[in-house]
Amino acid sequence: MKEPPLKADPTDQLKLLDLQAIDSKVAQLRHRRASLPQLKELATLGAERSVVLDRVRDARIVVDDLAVEQKKADADVEQVKVRRTRDRERMDAGLVTNPKDLQRMGHELESLERRVSTLEDAELEIMERMEEAQAVLTRAEEELAGLDRRVADLEAERDQAWREIDAELEQVGGSREAAAEGIAPELITLYERLRESKGGLAAAEIRARECGGCRLSLDHAELARVKAAAPDEVVRCEECSRIMIRTSESGL
Repeated sequence: MKEPPLKADPTDQLKLLDLQAIDSKVAQLRHRRASLPQLKELATLGAERSVVLDRVRDARIVVDDLAVEQKKADADVEQVKVRRTRDRERMDAGLVTNPKDLQRMGHELESLERRVSTLEDAELEIMERMEEAQAVLTRAEEELAGLDRRVADLEAERDQAWREIDAELEQVGGSREAAAEGIAPELITLYERLRESKGGLAAAEIRARECGGCRLSLDHAELARVKAAAPDEVVRCEECSRIMIRTSESGL
């Protein structure tokens, strides 16, 4: 069942245009606040940073494991060298006089020399791997630091933009109460209901015989209906149901 037309003072109806302008501006500012280009880039950088952070973590694990491996290799080399030095000092000091013991110790020193050489080669190989792993870690850390700097810059830009928008929102929003003052409660109720169901646009001016809400031209029957409506009748668009405000620019 079609609801009966609402009656409201023409001045109150005109006030709806000011109120709608304020509400539309607030909606635009809020949309702008939620759609800053910095927010999109920050989201992209956040995902990228997560990937790089994983690479830093993995590279650091490799470096730490190699550090343990290198420490063990250093200890092994040092242990064999200590033993080789001790045996050589005993021989040089003439503490071993038995020919068989001398021969055995000579063979042992040769074996220790080979062992030292093998261990030093392994130690060198670990050092080379460590150098490569450290380079990978350094590059990843530098990339992460670069991302963090960019994130910090974007956050500063975002916060500055938010401050400016919030100040404008406060200024625009502060004028809403004055714009709505004196408008009949029934008209405000209808306006708010339509604003919620019509994407924020509840009232629009008829301009050049066109509904400012749906941007459709009024046909002859619609024009006749609007022209015949009393000045205090709240006219609704047949297409979009929004409140149509009649002004000198309406072409009626």
